[in-house]
Amino acid sequence: MIASGRVERNDSRNGAQLRSNWERAEAQALYNLPFADLMFQAQSVHRDNFDPNHVETASLLSIKTGGCPEDCGYCSQSAHYQTGLKATRLMDCADVVASAQRAKDAGASRFCMAAAWRSPKDRDLDQVCYMVSAVKGLGMETCVTLGMLTPNQAIQLFEAGLDFYNHNVDTSPEFYGKIISTRTLQDRIDTLAHVREAGIKVCSGGIIGMGERVEDRLGMLVLLANLPSHPESVPINMWNEVEGVPVNDTAERPEPFALVRLVATARIMMPKSVVRLSAGRQYMTDELQALCFFAGANSIFIGDTLLTTKNPQRDRDSNLLDRLGIASSLA
Repeated sequence: MIASGRVERNDSRNGAQLRSNWERAEAQALYNLPFADLMFQAQSVHRDNFDPNHVETASLLSIKTGGCPEDCGYCSQSAHYQTGLKATRLMDCADVVASAQRAKDAGASRFCMAAAWRSPKDRDLDQVCYMVSAVKGLGMETCVTLGMLTPNQAIQLFEAGLDFYNHNVDTSPEFYGKIISTRTLQDRIDTLAHVREAGIKVCSGGIIGMGERVEDRLGMLVLLANLPSHPESVPINMWNEVEGVPVNDTAERPEPFALVRLVATARIMMPKSVVRLSAGRQYMTDELQALCFFAGANSIFIGDTLLTTKNPQRDRDSNLLDRLGIASSLA
C-alpha cells in the first residue's frame, strides 16, 4: 500500500508536470552521474523553479520534550532508552508565542513546533491549535510535528490555520524495520494522506547516517517522490550523535560528496519541493553547505538548538549566506 500515485500528472502548484512514477534504478542513475553533470542538471532544475540566491529560514521548538513511547532507534526522546533527557509537559501557549517572536526577530519566517508524542490526545491538540493560531497572528508560517493524526485531528489543525505538518518517512521501506518497530511505515503514509486531504501542506523527509546504504537513501527519495503529491518541504537530516540509542552501534557519517549527490538527486526528482538542510549542519563545513545550496537545497533551520541537539549559531549562518550572496530573512 505504500507506493501510490505512480503516474505523471500536472501539479496544481504551478501547472508544471511532475513525475510520481520513479524507479529505484532511475534514481541510482541520477545519483551516479559524473559530479559536474549531476550538479548542472540539479542547478538547472533549481533555477527553473526557485530563486537560486534565496534560502528559506525556519525555527524549530520542542513544545513537549521526551517520554515518547515510540522506539525510534535514533531518537533522544524515546522512553525506551537511557539518554539522560528529562521529559517535560506541554509548554504554556504564552511561552511558545514568546519563543516564536524571538525567532521572528532573529530572522525566521516559519516557526515549527514539535511534541514527542506517538499521537496527540484531543485535549492536547486543542492547546496546540491555540498555539498555531497565536503564532500565525505574528505573521509567521506555522508547522507542527505531533506524531500520527486521525483525519479529524488533521482537519482541526487546518481550521486553526496550520500551514505545514511535518511527518518524516525516515528511511527506505527496506531499512525502516531496522530502526523502528512501534510504528509502521504505512502508519506514516496514512498520516501524510490525512494531512494532505485536510488541506495542509506536507513536510516529509528522512535521516541519513544511521548505517543505511546509499540504496536506502535513494529508496527514501523514491518513496517521497512517488506520493500522490510531492511534499512541499523535504528535510534531509544527518543523524546527530545521541548517547544511549541503538543507532550508535551502526551510525556512520555520510561522506560529504554523498550528501551533495543526495541533495541534487532530491532536487531533480522533486523539482518544486523546498529541500531543507536540517539536523546535522553543525558537522558540515561552510564549503559543504555551499555545495548543497548549489545542488538545490534552499532552506535551513536557524537557532542554537534543534529540539535536543545542536545547530550552527545565527552569526555563522548569516556570515555564510552573506559571503555566498544568498538572500534570506537573516540579513
